[in-house]
Order: sequence, then C-alpha cells, then structure tokens
Amino acid sequence: MLRVHEASTREALRVHINLMDDIRFERHFRTPYSESYYIMQGSSLQSNNRLGTVDIHFTSTAVHGTLILERELEETDLTKLIEQIDEDLVLSADMPREDFLVSVYVGKDIGFYSDEYFADESENETGFGDDDEG
Repeated sequence: MLRVHEASTREALRVHINLMDDIRFERHFRTPYSESYYIMQGSSLQSNNRLGTVDIHFTSTAVHGTLILERELEETDLTKLIEQIDEDLVLSADMPREDFLVSVYVGKDIGFYSDEYFADESENETGFGDDDEG
C-alpha cells in the first residue's frame, strides 16, 4: 500500500508543478489605458476551463491589476501567475511603469448583465411591491 501512496503523491506533485504551465490569456476588451483578459487553463481550445479574469489599468507611473480567480491557488502558483501576467501582458504593452500593483480576489461568476437585460426585465415587471398589496 505504501508504494501506491508514494506514486499518487508523486503524481499529485507533478500535477501541482505543471498547473501554471498551460495558462493562456484571451482578450476581453481594450481601451487606450486598460485591458481585460480571461485567464484560461488548458492547452486545447476545446477546454473552457477559465481560471479567472484580470483587468489591467495603465497610469503614468504604475500599472494596476485586478485579478479575480474562480478558485483558490497556492501562494507559489499565484505568484507564478502574477509574474506571467506581468511578462505576457504588462511588459508587452511597452508602457513605462515604476510598479505593478495587483489586488487579488477569489469569487465566482454569477451572471452577466447589460442594458438589454434590464430593458427586458422592466418589460416583464409591473413594479416593486405589487404582489399582495391592495
């Protein structure tokens, strides 16, 4: 039994070490001073395993990032991801900067809302508090 445990532990370590090796960024939008990317994990285009999103805002002295992860990462994987964002997205933008400041959050996507959603919603509603009031 010990050998099976050792093999599964080695495999778990190998998976952990390679966790951040197959990250890719898909641009969501871009403005003159901001960019937003989906962070995808998995080398296949059929794999829709989104790890999170990152919004990057360029100022005259610093670059600010908001990183929203859809699951928690170990500290080493998190720092690797931030370094990869810096190398692949921030430095490639060729904007001068003194620092890259990153706020990190863990959460889940609960929906996407737009003006169209609210217009459709208001057409279907009669108003607030109309349920049982007389």
